[in-house]
Amino acid sequence: MPHAAGLWYEWHGPDDAEVLILSPGLGGSAGFWTPNLAALAARYRVLLYDHRGTARSDLALPEQVTVDGMADDVIALMDALGIGRARFMGHAAGGIIGLAIALKAPQRLNRLVVVNGWVAPDPHFARCFDVRLTLLRYAGPAAYVRAQPIFLFPAEWISRHSERLDAEEPLHLAHFPPPENIERRVAALKAFDIADHLGSIDTPILALVSADDMLVPAYCSDPIEQRIAGARRITMPWGGHACNVTDPDRFNHLVIEFLGA
Repeated sequence: MPHAAGLWYEWHGPDDAEVLILSPGLGGSAGFWTPNLAALAARYRVLLYDHRGTARSDLALPEQVTVDGMADDVIALMDALGIGRARFMGHAAGGIIGLAIALKAPQRLNRLVVVNGWVAPDPHFARCFDVRLTLLRYAGPAAYVRAQPIFLFPAEWISRHSERLDAEEPLHLAHFPPPENIERRVAALKAFDIADHLGSIDTPILALVSADDMLVPAYCSDPIEQRIAGARRITMPWGGHACNVTDPDRFNHLVIEFLGA
């Protein structure tokens, strides 16, 4: 498997197309983008990667993990692969990694899509993260994986896809990262706060949110549109936190429309 800068990566799409980097959320696995890959790779040279500390990347993490360090990982990967500038889309944790890059190395980004992201800690998603960590600490990885769809998907979608979710649980458990890695990564996400620096960002940004996201409420992206010049926000009416999975056709259309502008 190809690795660079300690990260597993994989290319999809035409060799001569413009580069689009996809960054997943807390789980850190590039497999999160499977429902969107074909549509995006038809137009872009898509770079998938697993976050450090998860999946197929280097599992060793520093004692204190920061979103700024996660952004450094992306920049190091771009350097290793000879990518000077790229489009970037991140979901939740991946989205705030994109915001961190836009602050520290804006010359590396053409456009940025932040899916169900945030710019500062919010009491609601902090409470959700705390509940998930409590499950992990006291009930173990199996309970954590079992509960995960509740935070990611609308209730109706879970009911209609219950057998699929059941079948995926053993795979998630087989690739479950060290629990201490999840603890450190969650601490980094809860500490991320760039609210006072949004005026310094000039990268074209789409904040794509879902109205029924029960993990990271849509209002968490309001400051992106309100305080970053030229940023825009689009609200999907349904889809939950993982709206790219539950409504991929609508999601893909909105993303491609923005990235190609």
